[in-house]
Amino acid sequence: MGSIPVWQVVFLCGFFLWTVISSVLNVTQKIRSLTQPWVSRHVISGTSLILQIQKYHGGCLDAFFSGLSYVVSVPFYTAFLPLLFWSGHGKLARQMTLLMAFCDYLGNCLKDVVSAPRPSCPPVRRVTATKDEKENAMEYGLPSSHTLNTVCLSGYLLHYVMTYTQNSDASMQFAGFAAVCLFVGLIGLGRIYLGMHSLVDIIGGLALGLAILAFWLNVHEYIDNFVVSGENVTSFWAALSLLLLFGYPTPEFPTPSFEYHTAFNGVALGIVSGIQQTYHQFHHNNVPRIFTSQLTIPAFVGRMLVGIPTILLVKFCSKALAKWSLPILANTLGIPIKSTSYIPALIASNSGKKSDETRQPGYLQKLFFFSRQASFDVDTGIRLLQYGGLAWSVVDLVPSLFSHLSL
Repeated sequence: MGSIPVWQVVFLCGFFLWTVISSVLNVTQKIRSLTQPWVSRHVISGTSLILQIQKYHGGCLDAFFSGLSYVVSVPFYTAFLPLLFWSGHGKLARQMTLLMAFCDYLGNCLKDVVSAPRPSCPPVRRVTATKDEKENAMEYGLPSSHTLNTVCLSGYLLHYVMTYTQNSDASMQFAGFAAVCLFVGLIGLGRIYLGMHSLVDIIGGLALGLAILAFWLNVHEYIDNFVVSGENVTSFWAALSLLLLFGYPTPEFPTPSFEYHTAFNGVALGIVSGIQQTYHQFHHNNVPRIFTSQLTIPAFVGRMLVGIPTILLVKFCSKALAKWSLPILANTLGIPIKSTSYIPALIASNSGKKSDETRQPGYLQKLFFFSRQASFDVDTGIRLLQYGGLAWSVVDLVPSLFSHLSL
């Protein structure tokens, strides 16, 4: 094993130090006290605009905007990204995965720091056609994650297509840019129409998305080079993943945002560790790509028929293994644990406890070794390993099966 690069140690130590300092100084509460009243006033004042837009509601518009919202939701991307890896566009797939994880972390952090409400329902009519939308409605409002993710991922996709095709035609570039702008605009309008967000949430998501996209376009090549050929990649990313779990702000009241972050954090870890191990076998620039003679449509369909059941099986097994092993490991180390949903025995043993257990833990409480009284929610570790295993199978196990089956 080679030596650990100094910059990795400095980065991880700096992030850990920031987590501790921000907890001691109550940075989250101070930012919230400054921003929450201002955002809440704009949410209330924006209700009239939402009601005006919703005057034109109807079954067709409900279905259109609900479907459009699903196309840019985290569950859709989670299902779509494996297909992108298996299509041969590995660089695009891993960049969109890491960009999605980055957007998810920053967006959800901002939601829980500000803890600003969504539009009040009633009088606003809220349309939650799917289970995912019902869970989204339990999160805070600012910024709109759908708007944020759409700006970043569609913007990066446009950049990749123009670079990959080496298209310098100004009219094609303008058409692509106009299509992205139209798509982002429809997503923002749809979130207001569905009663999920106010105008200030959309503007916040748009502004944050443009800032993240501009940053990512300047660093994505460095990140990709590190992932495929860097030193100490898996260990560094595993440490970073743990710090990102602990360095997450405490919302005013518990929301699903931290669970979403944990899941995609695990996805990023699984993708990075798998790519780092198998890049030269399955993910280099000369792999067969879809719509070529090397990877025909029937062969790609065969990949889906083999790959999708395999990753679902791995997800199930990863969850079962984590549910069995993590409580044993915690008990061996003397770490007090609880479970909010995954392990019935631990749910029952903690159901009678009140006080701080009902709130999401703070920065230092998440670092359970700072407080022996604080129980560590084992569901977080289970969720991280579950989605990490799923993502690893997408880029390591399943391509190995493709190779053996000549797909």
